[in-house]
Amino acid sequence: MRILLLNHNVAWCGGTFYRAYHAGRYLAQRGHCVTLLTISARRRLRFFREVKEGIEIIHTPDLLWGVGRTGWDPWDTLNRIVYLNGQTWDIIHAWDSRPAVILPALHARRQSGKTGGKLVIDWCDWWGRGGTQSERSGILVRLAAPIETYFEEAFRARADGTTVISQALYERALSLKVRAETIRRLPQGCDVKVQSDGNRSAARQRLGVALSRPLILHVGALTRSDAQLLFDSLRLLFHRRRDCQAVLIGRSGARIPDDLKKSAQLVETGFVPETTLTDYMESCDALLVPMADTLASRARWPSRVNPFLAAGRAVVMTCVGDLAALLEREKAALITRCEPEDIVTNVIRLFNNPEIRQQCEIRARHVAEHILAWPLIVSKLEDLYLMLRPERNMLH
Repeated sequence: MRILLLNHNVAWCGGTFYRAYHAGRYLAQRGHCVTLLTISARRRLRFFREVKEGIEIIHTPDLLWGVGRTGWDPWDTLNRIVYLNGQTWDIIHAWDSRPAVILPALHARRQSGKTGGKLVIDWCDWWGRGGTQSERSGILVRLAAPIETYFEEAFRARADGTTVISQALYERALSLKVRAETIRRLPQGCDVKVQSDGNRSAARQRLGVALSRPLILHVGALTRSDAQLLFDSLRLLFHRRRDCQAVLIGRSGARIPDDLKKSAQLVETGFVPETTLTDYMESCDALLVPMADTLASRARWPSRVNPFLAAGRAVVMTCVGDLAALLEREKAALITRCEPEDIVTNVIRLFNNPEIRQQCEIRARHVAEHILAWPLIVSKLEDLYLMLRPERNMLH
């Protein structure tokens, strides 16, 4: 099949870009012709084309900057529509529904009408109606909220197929009159080629962390509610275990309270090179994922966890969302209540019991290999495409 993927993130940066990219590369391995449109990191006037792992990636020009460079630019939207003129596709998969994705996707389906092209829309975050937007402050956020909600909801029932990352978004899609038989659950996949070499001692030596020191990580962005839960938990943890260290990796987007910022037990690295992140992954006792029980968190999938599962690393996570339910069912993580006391109790339990940590690590790798491996996920996605294009089953 000729498959068009459209994404609203900057290439090689946003989380949904990687969701689309990994799906695309495994579709390409299965013999499909895949093109991915995504936002250029710097170009404002011209397209840039690259081919990686069998996928044609088109970097589209965008005039905005910062948070605006996430699928809102009319110039980018227009350029994509013009670029797609005269082309036909078997499947058009819109990875979310911001203007620079959904409007070119609808145009591509119209272009492909005579050849039976079908539109699929992915849904992996709950933004409007009490979702992630409610976790953000500022007048621009409040003004943009109705626009965000409109684009998030208005086009869902017009899709031929829908992929959702969570049960919460499945139910929301049904509430918008999306037909149940056209919806497929598509969790975030794991790249199982990523595997720990098990040399925790060498990794800690490179980072300058004593082998005997308990080490816990947090990776990625924090909503306001998640940040509050994390910081309250760290205060309690540092009080109870003065020998442990916590490392915040990436751009959290949260202001660290002064008392924690001054603590020698907390290190904030910002973005780190891939090799350094790997060393931290090798070194840590666990990844801490303190998701507050909010609508946004119940609907999303914390994709930062997946590389740790693939590497066979322990996770301490609150009981929110589909991933937590999966890991609890598979005994592949320590799942806690959304309370600092229970979070800290389980972190210390992991520190004090190497056997528990080892069991979590073994089960985490099992989940990555046998439940969340990208080839397994993409096989289900391909089944949806072939259901929408039954005539392609004969060719496949």
